[in-house]
Amino acid sequence: MINSNSKPRLIASEYVFTFVLVTALYFFWALPNVLNDVLIKQFQKSMELSRFAAGLIQTAIKMGYFCLAIPAGFFMQRFGYKQGLITGLLVFAIGCFLFYPAASSGIYLVFLGAIFIIGGGLSFLELGANSYIAGLGDPSTSVRRLTFATCFNPIGGITAVTLGTLFIFSGNEPTLGEIEEMKLQITATGNAYTDFLSMENARVWPTYFVIGLLVLLFTFLIWKTKFPTIKSDFSSTDKQKGSYRKLIQYPHWYGAIISQFFYLGVQLGTWSYLITYVQENSPMTEKQAGGLLILNMVIFMAGRFFATYLMKWIQATRLMGYYALINIGLVLIVIFGSEWASWTGIHSISYWFGICAMIATTFFMSLMYPTNFASGINGLGPHTKKGASILVMSMLGGAILTPLIGFIADRSGAIAPGMVIPLVSYVVIFWYGFYGSRPRGPVYH
Repeated sequence: MINSNSKPRLIASEYVFTFVLVTALYFFWALPNVLNDVLIKQFQKSMELSRFAAGLIQTAIKMGYFCLAIPAGFFMQRFGYKQGLITGLLVFAIGCFLFYPAASSGIYLVFLGAIFIIGGGLSFLELGANSYIAGLGDPSTSVRRLTFATCFNPIGGITAVTLGTLFIFSGNEPTLGEIEEMKLQITATGNAYTDFLSMENARVWPTYFVIGLLVLLFTFLIWKTKFPTIKSDFSSTDKQKGSYRKLIQYPHWYGAIISQFFYLGVQLGTWSYLITYVQENSPMTEKQAGGLLILNMVIFMAGRFFATYLMKWIQATRLMGYYALINIGLVLIVIFGSEWASWTGIHSISYWFGICAMIATTFFMSLMYPTNFASGINGLGPHTKKGASILVMSMLGGAILTPLIGFIADRSGAIAPGMVIPLVSYVVIFWYGFYGSRPRGPVYH
């Protein structure tokens, strides 16, 4: 008979409070990340942006991650996880407060600057929280522990989409004819149409201002809490310091970077253009499509809890490979079930085929981020923080691939052809799940 007490616990009792506190960060950083999906649709209307230009919102936030990830790694190497998290939260809050001057100016570049600063703060949070959660217990349960922690990330996403749908989307979507009429109505500040655009931009900043205040309150709570030292929490006093040069000895680490790059591109690309895809292929309004984005985040959360359960019996990376294979099939339905591919006859049966397939991919992508991250830093020992900082830089995938989807959509006149990018991405993730993720190199145990 197997003694169940011999199995390592997912979370040791002495770490529970710290685990809960750090896990709450997953909720907070989901707010701006998922609100971007609302902003992309909102700014297409309020700033008259193309799909490609609106996709630069994701470029701004992920470039913030990219530019500050290595500095965040050095900072935490020197001062530890707690100080890194506090720094990230403060930068995050500053970026939120900058939405007010951005809305007042009505200049898209100012909005992008605020979003970039938010991304810089989030790079500290994701690097610190992911690495800390992975190391907060037995290494054999790190992937399950990280996946469980990330289950609370979609709660932030659901909150973000709900806030965006209720308070950012006005529901006022004038037709081209109505826009021309508004342009002829002269007002004290120009015309009725410029006033409309100004009001639409002004709907954005209050939500971010409230988020900034909540982040400051949580920063105070983190500051007052004592963090236990963990195995991977190597500081500058350690005899063996991490090395970027030695990381190249770990093929599973740089394989995770490649896989994560494509995963972030596929996740952000799918969510960023979900509302646009729905409106292109159905008679739904922006608020109705926003409701589907809320459902999308609920499904994402359910997928993470279900994946955490399945990992009791199925190796995490192998499960990710199976999920990637399923999503390859679903993306094909998204493409060929669209109005753009009406010659297939699928869309004429029901537009729900493509929409449901696009939402379903969210369930199966749910375990990919934590699995890539935990597998990539597995066995890196003193190189963990530096390896994790490069993994955070793979957020660049969202910065590059999301506007690329928009570019293809602008050229073809529909989102569906741009979904070839997620299709290729899932092929790469399938490769890593089955072949690239096996720990190799001078692995630390």
